[in-house]
This record gives sequence, structure tokens and C-alpha cells, in this order.
Amino acid sequence: MTPSPLSSPRPAVCLLSGGMDSAVVLAEAKAMGFEAHALSFRYGQRHSCELDAAARVAETLGARDHRTVAVDLSALGGSSLTDDIVVPKDRDHDEIGQGVPSTYVPARNTVFLSVALGWAEVLGATDLFVGVNAVDYSGYPDCRPEFLAAFEALATLATAAGAEEGHRFKVHAPLMELSKAGIVHRAAELGVDLGQTHTCYDPVEAPGARPLACGRCDACQLRLAGFAEAGEADPIPYA
Repeated sequence: MTPSPLSSPRPAVCLLSGGMDSAVVLAEAKAMGFEAHALSFRYGQRHSCELDAAARVAETLGARDHRTVAVDLSALGGSSLTDDIVVPKDRDHDEIGQGVPSTYVPARNTVFLSVALGWAEVLGATDLFVGVNAVDYSGYPDCRPEFLAAFEALATLATAAGAEEGHRFKVHAPLMELSKAGIVHRAAELGVDLGQTHTCYDPVEAPGARPLACGRCDACQLRLAGFAEAGEADPIPYA
């Protein structure tokens, strides 16, 4: 059920990676009546095509503002998304859900939400939106409800708005309990063009065109399974 829109728009910061989940979350924030300020990161990821996708999504969905902040997590390494580590491929669904894979970027969501919190204070906002999911996910510890609840408590203690003015911050994760098929359906309901998004962890460069999704990494397999279960064709190009 779609939440009732707010009586008057108030600002919210929405993390926007360029993937299908974050695109739907941006649309959810707007459907709830928030003035959506989209925030993306150039964090040293090996493939920056996701930032191109984020720009497309922000423009198409009418974000009030879209900023890209540089935070070089590749300086720390430790992830196949930022370091010279092989991206896992061809894993079955049960295997994907077991343990923390090499595509986990240490502290990424903690860092991203912290920067989003800083921007929220500047905007006078107390609402943050993030596209984490605890159903069809790859075992990331910072995609769980417990993490978001802990961050909300931290936000109240760590900000002037919380400590001095008594404001309480809310981290919205509207996709938390949705399957990938459910997210595909919700995108259709909200009019989100998932053909604008990028999901793949190891895209194949295509000269003169958008990179092709590999179709074999965990992210691609979860996405493809979601579209198949939803009875829809995935509109992005695959290798």
C-alpha cells in the first residue's frame, strides 16, 4: 500500500547508487511527499558506470538535487568492488545467501549514511532513505534492520539537531522486506524505468555504448531471478 503523501514537502536525503533498488527507493520517497535530494558516491569503485546510471535516474525521477561525493574506499581495499579481487560468479541462490562475499565493501553503508546525515543536517532534514534489503541480498551485515536501528540511535547522539534540538532521525528502508520480484512490481507501480539502472558487479565494456551486465555475478543473478519471478523481461543489456 502506498503511504499517504505528506501535507507539505519536506527534504529527505536518498542514497542513490544507480541500481534498481535505490531507484525505487527514490521514487518511494517522492511518492510519500518528500522533496528528494539524491546522494551518490565515487568511492573508488572499479566501475563508475553506476554513477552514470544514478545521474539518469535522478534526472528521470525528478530529484530536487543530485550530488556525487568522493570518498575513496579503494585506499583501504578489501573488496572485489574496489580492489584487485575476483568477483564471485555463477553461484546458486542458496550459496549467494551464505556468508559475507568478497563484494562486501567494509563500512560502506556506515560511511554513506554518515555523509547523508551530514547533508540532512545542512538541509534541515531528519529523514534518510536507503535501498537495503534483507530478503534477496548477498549477506552484507550493513543491510540488516539491526544496523539501521543502531544508526538511527547514533544519528541522534552525533548531531547538533539531535543532541541540542531534540530531533530524531529516521532511516527509511521501504524495500527491506520485499523480494526482488516484489521490487520489480513496485517499480512498475511507481513508474520507475528500470532500463535506466545498473546492477552488475563486473560489467563488460562495450565501445560506444553502455557497458553490458555480465549476467553471472551475484547482483545480476538476483536481479534476473527477480524479473523472471515477476514475469517481466529485464530491459538492460547483458553480455
